[in-house]
This record gives sequence, C-alpha cells and structure tokens, in this order.
Amino acid sequence: MKKIVLASGNRHKLEEIQTMLKDFGFELVTMKDAGYGDEDIIEDGDTFEANSMIKALAVHKKLGFASLADDSGLMVDVLGGAPGVYSARFAGEPKSDENNNRLLLEKLAEIPDERRTARFVTVLTLIMENGDVLTARGEVEGIIGHAPKGVNGFGYDPLFFVPHLNKTFAELTSDEKNALSHRGNALVALKEKIGQYYEALSRQ
Repeated sequence: MKKIVLASGNRHKLEEIQTMLKDFGFELVTMKDAGYGDEDIIEDGDTFEANSMIKALAVHKKLGFASLADDSGLMVDVLGGAPGVYSARFAGEPKSDENNNRLLLEKLAEIPDERRTARFVTVLTLIMENGDVLTARGEVEGIIGHAPKGVNGFGYDPLFFVPHLNKTFAELTSDEKNALSHRGNALVALKEKIGQYYEALSRQ
C-alpha cells in the first residue's frame, strides 16, 4: 500500500480524502503522524496553486513519501478576487473567522445582490514518490449574503449562499456540502487524474 502524507493535521480532511481515493489503495497519514515535526511551512505564494505546491513539496522533501496538499479560499468578484490566498487572515492576526466575516460584510455593505457573486476554490497538489506532480482545482459558485446564517461549517460558510439550494454552506448537512463543495470537486478531478496517471504508466 502506497503511503501518502497529507500536508495537514486535520483528521476530518484526511478522512474525506481517504474516502474519495480509497479505490487506489493509498494509506493516507497526517504530516504529524508521519514525523514531520513542528516546523511551520511558510505559505508565501500568490495563488492557490503556488501555496498548495509549497506545502506538498515541503513534506515530500523532508519525509521522502508521496505528499498531498490543498490550499483553499474565497474569491469575491467585486473585490477583484479577494480575499483569495489571504482568506484565513483577511482581517489580520490572530486569524479569526468572526473578524473575517465582519470585514467582508463591511466591504460589501453597499453592494447589491447581483454583484455579490463569489466562489470557493480548492487546489490539490499530489507529489508522487518519484517527484511526478498532479494538480486539480475545484470550485463552487455562490453569493455573499448580508448576514451570517447557519451553525454548521466554518470560515465564510455562514455568508456563502447557494442560490439553487436557498441555503448558506453553514445551513447544509455534511453530506449536502460534500456533494457540491470545492474540495469535493477538486477530489473528483484529482481522482480522474490519478487514474489517467497509472493508466499511462501501465502502457510504458
């Protein structure tokens, strides 16, 4: 069984990814469990792709195993794609979901509904043991609401309204969110790319 080290300590994220990629027989472990240590990875890229690569590469170089990293965030059209890669620290340090949401509402205070369009984005980077790199991007479209709604989820979920469901992400069940989420979409795309990768290898 091929071991893949997830560049995260989030066990919920690990379980979600493990479920999606189970067909390939990977053993997914967190970077902490793999012995990475407490060293911080400096995410100083200006795109989700860059930060995802930075994290995956740091784990791969230090531990020598295949590594998988994701970088996610919210892009609001009227803000020119902000907060983007700065989503977690939009309102500054220390990072706070409540402060980030408050700042976002302040910036959109005079913006009408038709211009409050936004999307959640996830980029996944998988570096194989031999250094081959696979990347996949997933997105989900929505609208930024005028006030938080719902108690599920985290981050900007209470403000991210999905029109066809008439709910925010924070009002969805885990199953509902996973069925349309940006990370779920990225995982579907990555799964397809892994299948193509192994098929190409088998022909060599």
